[in-house]
Amino acid sequence: MHIPSSRLLASALALGLLAGCQSQTKQTAATESSTAATAPADTTITSPNDGITGNDIGQHIKVLASDEFKGRKPFTVGEEKATAYLAEQFRKLGLKPGPDGSYFQKVPLVEITGIPAPTMQITGGKSGPVTLNLSTDYVAFTEQEKPSVTVTNSPLVFAGYGVVAPEYKWDDYAGLDVKGKTVVVLVNDPGNAGTDTTFFKGNAMTYYGRWTYKYEEAARHGATGLLIVHDTKPAAYPWSVVQSSYSGAKLRPQTPDKGASKCKLEGWLTLDATKRLFEAAGQSYEEAYAAANKPGFKARPLGLSLSTSLRNKLKRTASKNVVAVVPGASRPNEYVIYSAHWDHLGVGKPVEGDSIYNGALDNASGCAALLSIAKAYTQLEKAPARSIVFLAVTGEEQGLLGSAYYAAHPLFPLNKTVADLNMDDLPASGPMRDLTVIGYGQSELDDYARAAAKEQDRYILPDQNAEKGYYYRSDHFNFAKVGVPALYASGGADSRSKGKEFMEKQHQEYEAKHYHQPSDEYNPKWDLRGMEQDARLLFQVGLRLANESTFPQWKPGSEFKAIREKSLASK
Repeated sequence: MHIPSSRLLASALALGLLAGCQSQTKQTAATESSTAATAPADTTITSPNDGITGNDIGQHIKVLASDEFKGRKPFTVGEEKATAYLAEQFRKLGLKPGPDGSYFQKVPLVEITGIPAPTMQITGGKSGPVTLNLSTDYVAFTEQEKPSVTVTNSPLVFAGYGVVAPEYKWDDYAGLDVKGKTVVVLVNDPGNAGTDTTFFKGNAMTYYGRWTYKYEEAARHGATGLLIVHDTKPAAYPWSVVQSSYSGAKLRPQTPDKGASKCKLEGWLTLDATKRLFEAAGQSYEEAYAAANKPGFKARPLGLSLSTSLRNKLKRTASKNVVAVVPGASRPNEYVIYSAHWDHLGVGKPVEGDSIYNGALDNASGCAALLSIAKAYTQLEKAPARSIVFLAVTGEEQGLLGSAYYAAHPLFPLNKTVADLNMDDLPASGPMRDLTVIGYGQSELDDYARAAAKEQDRYILPDQNAEKGYYYRSDHFNFAKVGVPALYASGGADSRSKGKEFMEKQHQEYEAKHYHQPSDEYNPKWDLRGMEQDARLLFQVGLRLANESTFPQWKPGSEFKAIREKSLASK
């Protein structure tokens, strides 16, 4: 996730993605779902001759997720193969390159390969020192671009969720001086643990719940370190995801201060290791957790000190976004963007003898749909009025880096960009009856999605796992932050032939066994008709947007509405 540059932006982003429309969202979804539940199961889907086919999508996934592409990690041979493949496919389809004549946009990044010490020493405990072991108890890294970083006897402080949210009258750092100290905080935000839907946004995660915000907030307060307590349910992913995501080389945006404003130490603790720390401090983790979820929480020192170190290998270079354009016929200077990230995790820790993290669903599927939709545009008898931009971005797995760079350095004016239609991790379980819209209620793009879904005999659902913060975990978010209405939607909750319970089990199995694991590989037994459905739906939404003269708007209550209105006023 791209880290906001100021507390003001963080506060604005955290107002909640369904402000002012939550009740309507639930009511609408309940009505549509109830109506759909009475329909007979039908696994057939309409397949017009538009060039979008499950077979075509599958062939692209098979290539992009092959072992030859080495997991598509930026700065590796996998990047060169993936970006070259995408650019060549766009060229073969006859799409034009970007405005500078290239299919690539350079994205300056720094690669930090951190080598943490094998242990973290905790002293000051009532029963003696505690030794935490790398990977099994903690992961650690730094964004400071230095050959080595050492933390010596840094006092540990428990600061609840590490949140400063004036609009919720919440400040976990109130009266707390953390300079030189390492802060321990909980994952997610204070609204996730209770049943009060008016407290923060209930169990729907706000931006305050994202790990990127927590590191940034700790740095703003001058902390030496920030460690997040991993708990599988509020984190929405198991410890194995933390291990795989924070091992080896990590990419960061190049900054003028070379990361000096960041905390020296950033990382995660397992829940078990955290409880051991509280026990060593003579305190109860359960009591501290309960207190952290109540208004008026006050941070507390643990009476413990932390020592550890990291060595870094640094490499500064540029990664690539891939860009291709279908020029508009009558309004070529207005743009509809389709986005998907091409990157994954590369080669990492072996699991059952396999060390290549292929990323077939995450996100060769989105790139394959991107190519299939591009093909559909080339087969139109008449070019769309507005230009269509296809953007395959880098560094999503490293924190939405490629889309963040594009949003800050757009190749096409943001105030003439109509919308972003994003694809990430599409379903491989056959035709769906639902279209789940992440961030439903935000913009008029919901209405476009509903109309296209109706044509496919599908119904709209809002995000069914809002507590997991998916709105902040894919590239559409960086477009929303600069005011461009963004649609992130796909089927996945209600199988047309097997129903909701089947899909829930599929999701649970994927997150537990395959998400960010080497086993996310292409499977010839997949039923790709659901991906075909989604690609065709987004093609139809984009085509409608491209042939209109109006711009879709953010709905009242959206925190992005004012940003867009200011942007459009400068056209």
